[in-house]
Amino acid sequence: MGTVYVVANQKGGVGKTTTAVNIAAYAAMSEEKTLLIDADPQGNATSGLGLRKETITRSIYDLLLDSDVTASDTIQPSPYAHLDILPANRDLLGAESQLVRIEGFQYRLKEKLLPIKDSYRHIIIDCPPSLGALTVNSLVAADRVIIPIQCEYYALEGMSQLLNTIMAIQKSLNPNLEIARVVMTMHDGRTNLAQQVVNEVRLYFGPKVSNVIVPRNVRLSEAPSFGQPIGLYDPKSKGAEAYARLAMEVLGIGKERSGERSRSLDPRNWFGGNRAGG
Repeated sequence: MGTVYVVANQKGGVGKTTTAVNIAAYAAMSEEKTLLIDADPQGNATSGLGLRKETITRSIYDLLLDSDVTASDTIQPSPYAHLDILPANRDLLGAESQLVRIEGFQYRLKEKLLPIKDSYRHIIIDCPPSLGALTVNSLVAADRVIIPIQCEYYALEGMSQLLNTIMAIQKSLNPNLEIARVVMTMHDGRTNLAQQVVNEVRLYFGPKVSNVIVPRNVRLSEAPSFGQPIGLYDPKSKGAEAYARLAMEVLGIGKERSGERSRSLDPRNWFGGNRAGG
C-alpha cells in the first residue's frame, strides 16, 4: 500500500506547491508509481504539470462532494510516465463551506483514497495555505507531513498553530500521522539572515529538519509557467539538484527495495508521456 504524504503550511509563498510537484515528479522519474493530489483551489499543482484547469471535467471537488464519484473517476494521467494527478480547479473554492455540512467530513478524502492506495507507491497531497476543511481532510488521509518553511525573518510565525492542528488530528482523527521532514526553502546563501533562520528552525524542530536546503532559484520559479517540473525544465539547475536529493531523502527513492534498485533519476528515461499501467 502506498504512503500518503501531505505538504502543508498555512502560510502562503513558502514553496509548498513547488515541493509537492517536484518530489512527486522525481519519484515518478525513478519509475515508482506516483499520484499527485491537488487540494488547493488555486490549482497550481495541476497547471504545474501542464494540465489546463479549464478543460477538467471532474476534479477533487467532485470527489469530495459527490458520494457517487470515485478516485478512479477523477484521477488523470499526467504528461509524464508513472505520474498521475487528481486535479483541482476553481470549483474547489466553494468546497470548504459545503464539506463541513457532511457528517464525518474529516474522513472524506481518506475514505475515497482507500480503494486506490495499493495502486501507488507514493501519494503526494498539495494543501491550500490554510488550516480549513481541505487541509484537515488531507492530514487525516495522510501518513506523513512535509512542512516547507521559507528562509525569511518570520519563518516560524504561525508554526505553533500548524503543530497544534497536527497534534489535535493525531489525538482524535489520525493517530498514525507523523512529521516526515521540515524543509527549508528559498534559501539565499549570500545573506546572514538565511543561515540564522536555518539555525533557528533546526533548534525548533531538531532532527526533523531535512539535510537538504532548497535554494532560491530562478529556474524553479520559471518551470511552472511552462507546465513542467524542474527535473524536465532544467535538470542541471541547483533547484533540480536540491529536489532530487530531497525526494531521495524523504521518499526513499533510489534505495534498494526487496532486492531491486530503483532506476536512476534520469529524465531521458522519463519523457514521452504516461505509459499505461505505470
